[in-house]
Amino acid sequence: MLTRLHVQNFAIIDDLTLDFSAGLTVFSGETGAGKSIVIEALGFVLGARGDVSVIKDGAARMCVTAEFESACLPPTVREQYHLTADRFTLRRELDNKGKGKAQLDGRAVTVSTLARIGQHLVDFHGQHDHQSLLHASVHLNLLDHFAKHATLLTQVKTAYTREQEVRAKLEALHLSAQEKERLLDLYSYQLKEIEDIAPKADEDLQLEQTLPKLKHAGKLLELAQEAYEELYEAENSAAARTARAAKAATNMAQLDDNLTQLAQDINTALVTLEDAAQTLGAYKEDMEVDPAALDKMLTRHEKLKRLKAKYGPELKDVLATAQELGEKIKNLQHAEEHEQDLENELKTAHAQLLKLARTLHDKRMTAATKLARLITDEIRPLGFNQVKFSVAVEMDEENITATGADRVEFLFSPNPGQALRPLKNIASGGEISRVMLGLKTVLAPTVPVMVFDEIDAGIGGETGHLVGQKLRKAATGKQVLCVTHLAQVAAQAHVNFHVEKTADKTSTRVCITPLAGETLTAEIARMLGGNADKKSAAFSHAQELLKEAQRV
Repeated sequence: MLTRLHVQNFAIIDDLTLDFSAGLTVFSGETGAGKSIVIEALGFVLGARGDVSVIKDGAARMCVTAEFESACLPPTVREQYHLTADRFTLRRELDNKGKGKAQLDGRAVTVSTLARIGQHLVDFHGQHDHQSLLHASVHLNLLDHFAKHATLLTQVKTAYTREQEVRAKLEALHLSAQEKERLLDLYSYQLKEIEDIAPKADEDLQLEQTLPKLKHAGKLLELAQEAYEELYEAENSAAARTARAAKAATNMAQLDDNLTQLAQDINTALVTLEDAAQTLGAYKEDMEVDPAALDKMLTRHEKLKRLKAKYGPELKDVLATAQELGEKIKNLQHAEEHEQDLENELKTAHAQLLKLARTLHDKRMTAATKLARLITDEIRPLGFNQVKFSVAVEMDEENITATGADRVEFLFSPNPGQALRPLKNIASGGEISRVMLGLKTVLAPTVPVMVFDEIDAGIGGETGHLVGQKLRKAATGKQVLCVTHLAQVAAQAHVNFHVEKTADKTSTRVCITPLAGETLTAEIARMLGGNADKKSAAFSHAQELLKEAQRV
């Protein structure tokens, strides 16, 4: 689980450290107080997009550090990232020039690494995510995520790509003579352009290593000669002076054994100097100042740059393009000879794709029945006594894509006697929120931390009470963080934080404080629309909510 979050200069947060525990943690406060900023900071350290506009005014950089228990990661992930301690930290910085840093336990990593690790740690549900349930395209992804048949999906995509490649080759056969001639001319010109230069793999890298030496050959030769003379040739060279010092130290060691090591050190230094002088001598002897060679190499380097700009970005890509162009030319020149072979190949490829699409359809049908049942069980206690929820899977074998031949849509009926209809046509905002809560509970059981930013949108009263109970139950054995405006939800929390925004003439900041006892009761009363007066009806109602949740 998440154990600690440290936020610096993020939005209107100066410096904030929050310690977390298992169970349901709720953030509450007035509208605009900054409750969602903590959630955004957690998302940032887990790889969400960073924006310099979020850096607190006047600060040079923002930084977020999150500490998690290692046990919440799969063993393979812990092994992959060498996480052996009980806890590990993720850290991410972004300065006001757009430069960022990411770290895992103090080791530099990429932001994508933080995101990959984050997928195993936290499942986010933002304020507007429930709107995605109105789009049928999302329903297919949710069903596939639930079914966990990623390998089969990959096989379908591969088969689809193969069929499209064969189909494209067949279509090329049916080009007009004029179009075929145009393409032959284009491909031949492009291939000749590459073959005339005849690049070799990594040739550009070798040139880039050699060019600096050639460009500065004259200066290098001058400096090498100067260094060689200073070390060896000059009458009072370093080698000559060191040789005299070595002789004197050797004589001294014969008179005093304590100086033996000193004499050896000076003699070693003399050998090192002589070796360096020999290396410099060989270097200056090999050095050539050849303007013609330099010009030739610069011209070659420029030609390779132009090739990479057109067919790259790397020389290996240029070589791959040349091979591809050769194949295209060959296919166009011998198109008629291959037509029957391609027809047979397309028939085989389509049959394989259709077979995989049917297998995928069968698995989706099985998963759809199970998913509908589980979601129904999850949302029925949330004020849907006679709810009906179904996942419709319809196959169209004439329109197979990279994701198969299925169209998936969630169907919903919240009231008895009402027919199942697409969720987008019948559900209210509050109903959508509750369905999303059911989905999140079903689809993210292996993620240790679930985050809900205003899941209670569009609901209240008794339904809010039921949602609070559901969130508390969902937090059993894991961790749920929730931003809410509902007293009924806040009362069900195991831990409550109050978020308050303060401002003066020069700055605005967020203050987050834990709530317990009377301060918690007063906050629940405020959320009910009352005040902190112990004699008020809202205060009494808040006490009743907390008592029912066994908080008092």
